[in-house]
Amino acid sequence: MKSKPKIILSELDAERLEKLLSSLPANAIPGKTDLEAEIARAEIVDPKDMPPNVVTMNSKVKFRISSSDEEFSLTLVYPKDVDESGGTISILAPVGSALLGLAQGDEIEWPRPGGGLVKVRIQEVLYQPERSGEYHR
Repeated sequence: MKSKPKIILSELDAERLEKLLSSLPANAIPGKTDLEAEIARAEIVDPKDMPPNVVTMNSKVKFRISSSDEEFSLTLVYPKDVDESGGTISILAPVGSALLGLAQGDEIEWPRPGGGLVKVRIQEVLYQPERSGEYHR
C-alpha cells in the first residue's frame, strides 16, 4: 500500500472543519470519515507557522495533469462558498479533502469525468490566506 504524504493543517482550519463535520449527519457525505481521518493524522500548526507552499482552506492552487501537461487552477473552499463558475472545490468533495494540507510538488490521483483516474501534481499554491497574513477568515 502506498503511504500517504505528510499533511499540515492550521489550528484555525482544523477547528472549523471539526465543527463543520460535527454538524453533519453521520452519512451526510460519502467522504466524511476520510476527512476526519485526514484531520486526525495531520500535523496541526499555528496559522502564523504555516509553510507558504501548503494547501489550506481558501487557497488557490495551480495543478498540472502529469500525462498531458494540461494546467488548471481551483480554490479549496467550505461548502457554503462553492460557486457555479467551476473555479472552486468543496472540502467535502473527496478530491477537496485529499488536497487539504498537501504541499507544492505533491501528487494525487484525481477522478476523470468519464471514469478512471489521472495523476495530478500541485504546481503552485497561487494564494494562501496564511501567507497573506489573513489569520481570522
